[in-house]
Amino acid sequence: MHGRTADDRTGHCRSRSAGVFAMSEAIRSAFPGEAAPLAGQNILQIIPALNAGGAERTTVDIAEAIAAAGGRALVATEGGRLVGELQAKGGVWLPFPADSKNPAAMALNVLKLTSLCRREGVSLIHARSRAPAWVALGAARRLKLPFVTTYHGSYSGLSGVKVLYNSVMARGDVVIANSHYTADLIRNRHPDQAKDRIRVIHRGTDLSTFSPGAATAGRVEALRRSWGVASHERIILLAARLTAWKGQRVLIEAAALLRDRGLKDIAVVLAGDAQGRTSYERELDSLVAARGLGGIVRRVGHCNDMPAAFRAASVVAVPSVEPEAFGRSAVEAQALGTPVVVTDIGAVPETVLAPPEVEPSRRTGWRVPPNDAVALADALGELLSLGASARDALALRARAHVESHFSLETMVADTLDVYDGLLRPRRA
Repeated sequence: MHGRTADDRTGHCRSRSAGVFAMSEAIRSAFPGEAAPLAGQNILQIIPALNAGGAERTTVDIAEAIAAAGGRALVATEGGRLVGELQAKGGVWLPFPADSKNPAAMALNVLKLTSLCRREGVSLIHARSRAPAWVALGAARRLKLPFVTTYHGSYSGLSGVKVLYNSVMARGDVVIANSHYTADLIRNRHPDQAKDRIRVIHRGTDLSTFSPGAATAGRVEALRRSWGVASHERIILLAARLTAWKGQRVLIEAAALLRDRGLKDIAVVLAGDAQGRTSYERELDSLVAARGLGGIVRRVGHCNDMPAAFRAASVVAVPSVEPEAFGRSAVEAQALGTPVVVTDIGAVPETVLAPPEVEPSRRTGWRVPPNDAVALADALGELLSLGASARDALALRARAHVESHFSLETMVADTLDVYDGLLRPRRA
């Protein structure tokens, strides 16, 4: 496959050559004077599957960076819709039953992964989810390999067994936290395991893909048509998998309030996989019908072209009722200059600036209390009523905020620095 990556088949407009160039620039900045800092190194990432999600997207991005740095980017996983993109960006898919949580199967997987690592000459293992992390830890200890974990989520659980299960993500030689909020969680929940090995590396956004100019008018219009949104309708978008903690019910209630207040010409789009949660799908559909929102709220399933989706939206809502460990949608929407309303919990204060932490003139979005449909409706209404100059100024501030703190290049450079710090002593 030449010229364009698998992303282009799903609407993302970034060529392979442009992507490799951006990665190479980040690597040269992080490792001045080293043409191929990971030459001869086989880095293995392990994750249950490569479908939608921040951990999955980060896996592909880091694989591309490893390849650009001269290493072999191995990914052990069941498979998934991002496998084609992984391979197009220089990664190597190693089919592996990484999704298994059965204790007996996991014990067998330790032996399988140990054998795989020997066969592929693996230099370092990086785990991105709990069940495969236990398998990876076992293999890494057997082979005396460096072991890295990334703590991508909040990982709820109060029982002793669940705390122990979660603790594997704090047992890496380096434990990467995707936000300062997550780092604090790790320190509080796993003080014995994590100690002084935590490093905060925010999720990085590809600013060439998530930019107003990259999401072309044709892509935006095609997406609106596929969603059945009329040209005069303003979109309120919630882009997240269909699970209760993402707050779809709160947004539906807020939409009913906006309708009752007389707001017209809006379309509330719920974009995301149900991932088998059919009962929750039925619950959402019942709530939409009960509130008389059949012509306003629509479920559209998984979206393959998120830059166009965020560009099509007048407002992006992130109404999570439980803390976000990072909050990728809010960052990507801000990169495109689309106004955001987010729940004021978890890592949100790190990603969306708003009073009282900053002056109103410095805000990059709106923050509201969790599970508060009235506050969410108020914020959505305020944003939808912004004048052109105020909206443009907000967009510029939001883009600058993302460029300063959440670029893909920064994430790549920091992650490769972690790898180099663990591998360099072994190469000496």
